[in-house]
Amino acid sequence: MDIFAAIADERRHLADQLADLTPEQQSTQSLCVAWTVHDVLAHLTMPLDVSMPRFALAMLLAGGNFDRANRRLTRRQAARPFNDVVDLLRDKADSHFTPPGEGPEAPLTDVIVHGLDIRWPLGLPSQLHEERADVALTAVMKAPASVVKKGVVDGLQFEATDMDWKHGSGPAVFGPAQALLLGIAGRAEAVSSLSGDGVELLKHRVLS
Repeated sequence: MDIFAAIADERRHLADQLADLTPEQQSTQSLCVAWTVHDVLAHLTMPLDVSMPRFALAMLLAGGNFDRANRRLTRRQAARPFNDVVDLLRDKADSHFTPPGEGPEAPLTDVIVHGLDIRWPLGLPSQLHEERADVALTAVMKAPASVVKKGVVDGLQFEATDMDWKHGSGPAVFGPAQALLLGIAGRAEAVSSLSGDGVELLKHRVLS
């Protein structure tokens, strides 16, 4: 699979889905705590639009804290009109940007997970391509603490019920690939779609 081509396709498909949202839908609470649909879209376009010098300055102002710098830049990006941000996601879909020290699996996982953060509360279609879901699920199992809370996946076995994917050992957590992705990434709303002996432990870790 050409991962960069998959990233571009995911970005364009999401842009197409969001192009005609009403102002009310744009301001809907996403699955990301404290971020609306507009904010999450802005976050997805931020690394495509912010130069490295600007990001370095944001890091300096944030005292070297990546998450704080990310939130600051996302707020600025979200000040732009929603349709402008949609167009930016589409126009720069072919960007090959990857976070320092990470491969293309990171931006693929980012656009898939955040796409679901937007689609779920809006009730938009959210079908995943199996190959892409496999890459994203494998990536979140070893993602840094800024993406997946430390210890969330420890001692649990995760298994997708709609594709051939399994990871880990211990009490089992079963569910569709997209619900597993969201649950592992800390979205409590998705945990109710999961089953198995390990669900209560996963829920406790996500909510704690």
